[in-house]
Amino acid sequence: MAAIWTLSFYLVWPACLALTPPAELPHPHNLPPELGLNRSDGSLSVDLPLALRVFSVDYHHVQAPFEIVLWIMLASLAKLGFHWSGRVPAVVPESCLLIMVGLLVGGVIYGVRHSAPPTLSADAFFLFLLPPIVLDAGYFLPGRLFFENLGTILWYAVLGTLWNVLGIGLSLYGVCLLAPDSLGDLSLLHCLLFGSLIAAVDPVAVLSVFQEMHVNDQLHILVFGESLLNDAVTVVLYKLFESFLRLPSVSGLDVFLGGCRVVVVGLGGLFVGLFFGLVAALTSRFTSRAQVIAPLFVFLYSYLSYLTSEMLHLSGIMAIVTCAVTMKQYVEANVSERSNTSIQYFLKMWSSVSETLIFIFLGVSTIQDVHMWSWPFVCSTLLLCLVWRASGVLLLTAVVNKLRRNTVTFRDQFIIAYGGLRGAICFSLVFLIDDFPKKRLFITTTIVVILFTVFVQGMTIKPLVELLDVKRKKRALPTVSEEIHSRLIDHLLAGIEDVVGYWGQHYWKDKFEQFNRKYLRRFLIREDNQASSSILRVYQELERREQRGDEEAPSIVDPRSHSRPLLPEEMDSIRRILSRNLQNFNNKQTPAYSRHTLHQDANRDRVRKSLHRHQSLGERYTFTQVEEAEFSGSHRARKGLSRSHTVCSISPLAVLQEPSVPAASARTTIPTSSPAAREEQSAAQHQTSVGGATKKQLSFVLENENQQ
Repeated sequence: MAAIWTLSFYLVWPACLALTPPAELPHPHNLPPELGLNRSDGSLSVDLPLALRVFSVDYHHVQAPFEIVLWIMLASLAKLGFHWSGRVPAVVPESCLLIMVGLLVGGVIYGVRHSAPPTLSADAFFLFLLPPIVLDAGYFLPGRLFFENLGTILWYAVLGTLWNVLGIGLSLYGVCLLAPDSLGDLSLLHCLLFGSLIAAVDPVAVLSVFQEMHVNDQLHILVFGESLLNDAVTVVLYKLFESFLRLPSVSGLDVFLGGCRVVVVGLGGLFVGLFFGLVAALTSRFTSRAQVIAPLFVFLYSYLSYLTSEMLHLSGIMAIVTCAVTMKQYVEANVSERSNTSIQYFLKMWSSVSETLIFIFLGVSTIQDVHMWSWPFVCSTLLLCLVWRASGVLLLTAVVNKLRRNTVTFRDQFIIAYGGLRGAICFSLVFLIDDFPKKRLFITTTIVVILFTVFVQGMTIKPLVELLDVKRKKRALPTVSEEIHSRLIDHLLAGIEDVVGYWGQHYWKDKFEQFNRKYLRRFLIREDNQASSSILRVYQELERREQRGDEEAPSIVDPRSHSRPLLPEEMDSIRRILSRNLQNFNNKQTPAYSRHTLHQDANRDRVRKSLHRHQSLGERYTFTQVEEAEFSGSHRARKGLSRSHTVCSISPLAVLQEPSVPAASARTTIPTSSPAAREEQSAAQHQTSVGGATKKQLSFVLENENQQ
């Protein structure tokens, strides 16, 4: 805390110097003698000093970067002190403590300067602090969970946001009609504008709270995905209502064009992010000779997609999320492991600093002289935010549960409704409103809602999760076996959907994987980095997760195991052996099974050449495992045989009999019409009798399809 107080002094002192009135500035005639005057009227001019100065202070030369560094240092020390404060993190969320530190610093600045402390401008928030947080969320987005629940997330984010905006806006307009003396000058469009910004669920606040609770994956992705896409919708609606306010009158055509604008803004941001994501992946393919700058392209293209979307008045949040999701798998395959580690740690550090600064400035900006209080409006807004969000979650979930296999339980619905935390999104939007008499009331109400949701809901949601016994997240990283079985189930479900003619999510996922493997990966990934085996790719992905050391999913150590931990040298040896064995397995001549290449007509000619077939009915030939060349030839010929014509077995006898053959015929020798076949069979029998031991023989029993 001493370091925080010291930094607070350094933050207050420059601000006091900057606000010194002109009357207190030194007169030119009272300047020290080392500064020369070269004009007759005594005015200052640029001149060389009369004597050499040993020590001097020029604060205004470094004022801007110096204050920025001090603010970042204050935020980092506050976060460091929070994690070393004993039992406080178990009770108070990190965002609450950072806001309290901001309130303390803002109070000190206000007490010393007797004026409002500096506020966080909307441009600084949307252009510099929000992009790193959204980029980190999109780059580390669990793709499988997100796309499996994409329909439900869009259902909550789009329809749920419209439900909250219209419900809160219309209800507040009704409250204004009931209190005409104090709120009579608020129009319907002003109430809808305020409803659009107060309905914005902040992903920064949601992430800071839900990551500490480790709820189950489905609940976490629903809340996080809804808050992430909710911001894009609320910002678009906010700009739409702001445009309506600037029009002299709003017609039905304006409403229709506004709806079209919402769709264009959302889809436009999506396509901008997709374009820059593919360009970033293509650029990373050619960074093999300059691996040092490879991580830089990830940040540049992502930020460029956000700025381009904002320049075109599209959704910057949608653009940067889409860019991060698109380029991740290709960038990770192209760059080295050290570059991947640099990308991951820099993103985490950048987003953590931005998040900390946002909460600090939320507290600092609360100490203002622009507050206006109205009990009916403030209390009604708090109550309406809770009621409309809870009702929207219950109604939308009742509909979506009829279409989901894994239904959203009532406990999860309660956490989703209760987890609608407000934060810096709505705080920055409220300062962008054009000046009108009730703008100060909007600012005060927004600050109250933010403090209530972050402190009251944020501090009580963790005890409620434990009280309701909400399913928690599995803390262990998935093993290779779990990943392989999961993919096996995906292939089975995709095959079933293909057979029955149902185009579900597994069908489209399988089609995209086929397109990705056939075109995108060949074009966007270097040839030397393309792992042809899916098992090897799974192993590499799990290896990256282990090296990253996710704090969200630490590995579980079995308390019943008393074996010593493996040394680093042993772990490296295991990794090398496993990687080499998987690569050797992938290089075998037996092709991997793929349902898209089940029948290969090109191998039929090789099959007929490898096997000597007879035209007589019921004649069968046995190829023993005497010579390795014959075995390899029959092994290669196996893939061209239809399953209805081939029966493979390993037997100690010479021939596997079918049930239709009489039992007596099993003791007799199979008739052959070829002398070469007789010699081969007699040689095999002689070798078996001489060895005195029974040997297993691989038999291929071939049948003629057309019975004569």
